[in-house]
Amino acid sequence: MKKIIIIMASIVGILAIGISGYAYYVYHTVKKTAEQMHEPNVNEEPPPEVNIPANPKPISILLMGVDQRKGDPGRTDTLIVITLNPKKEKMVMVSIPRDTRTEIIGNGKMDKINHAYAFGGTKMSIDTVENFVGVPMNYYIRVNMKALKELVDAVGGITVQNNIDWYDEGYYKKGYHYKKGQITLNGPQALGYVRMRHLDPKGDFGRNERQRKVITAIIHKAVNISSVTRITDILHALGKNVKTNMTFDEMMNIQKNYRDSQKNIIQYEVQGKGERIDGIYYLIVPQEERTRMMNDLKESLKE
Repeated sequence: MKKIIIIMASIVGILAIGISGYAYYVYHTVKKTAEQMHEPNVNEEPPPEVNIPANPKPISILLMGVDQRKGDPGRTDTLIVITLNPKKEKMVMVSIPRDTRTEIIGNGKMDKINHAYAFGGTKMSIDTVENFVGVPMNYYIRVNMKALKELVDAVGGITVQNNIDWYDEGYYKKGYHYKKGQITLNGPQALGYVRMRHLDPKGDFGRNERQRKVITAIIHKAVNISSVTRITDILHALGKNVKTNMTFDEMMNIQKNYRDSQKNIIQYEVQGKGERIDGIYYLIVPQEERTRMMNDLKESLKE
C-alpha cells in the first residue's frame, strides 16, 4: 500500500537550491526544473500577490501526496497545510488525516477528504481543503510516490529519532530493523519508515507523525547543501515528480524572503474519532477541533 509521500521535500529542494543560486550553472538548472514543474493555475482566479520583497507577507501552501497508477486518477493520501510567516520566523504544518470526513466541494457529498482528488483532481482537492481549514491556499505542490525515495537519497540520507522498534517486512526494505532511538535512513529505508502503519499502536496518527519527522529532517539537511552534484540530484528528483502553480520567480522569492521561517516549526495533526458509517471507516473531526485548527492557521497568517 504505497500511500505516503513526503511532499514538503519539493519546497525544501527549492529553498535549499537557492543558497547556491549565484552560480550560473545552478541558477539555470533550477530555472529549467522550475519550468518543468510548473503547471497553469487550476483556480479561476490567480493566487493573490503576496510575495513583496520589501515587505513579504505570510503565505499558505497545500502539499499533496498522490499515489497515482495507470488507469487510476489516484488519491491524496497525504495532505499537509503549510503557513510561512517571515516576520515571526515561523512555519506551521498541519496534517489532515486521509480518512477525515468532510464536504467535498464541487461534488455535493460528504466523503473522505482524500477522495476529492479522485473526483475532481487538484482543483477539487484545493477547494475541499480550503473549506475544511477555513483559509485560502496561495500555492499548491503535488508530488507523486517516487519523490520521497529519490529526494532522501539526493540529500545524502537523513537522521531521525525513532520512537518504536520494528522490522520492516515490506517491499522496499525487506527485513530492515528500525531500532528505537536515533537512526540514519537512505531513500528506500525512509519510504518504509513513513509508510508503516499496522505495527504502530497509533496507526495512521503514528505514521503521520513519522512523516513530519522526515519532512523536518529533509529541511535541516537540505538547507546546508552546497554541492553542485547534490543540487543536481535534488533537481532531477523534483523535475520528474513535482507539479506546482509556483513560477520560478515565486520560488526564488520564497527562498530569499521566507527561509528563516524554518527556524521555528510548529507541527501537529488534526484530531478526531474513528466511526463507521454505512460500513465505511471515517475520521470524524469535532467542531471544537476544527475551530481550533482554523484559529491557529488564521493566527499564523497574520502579519
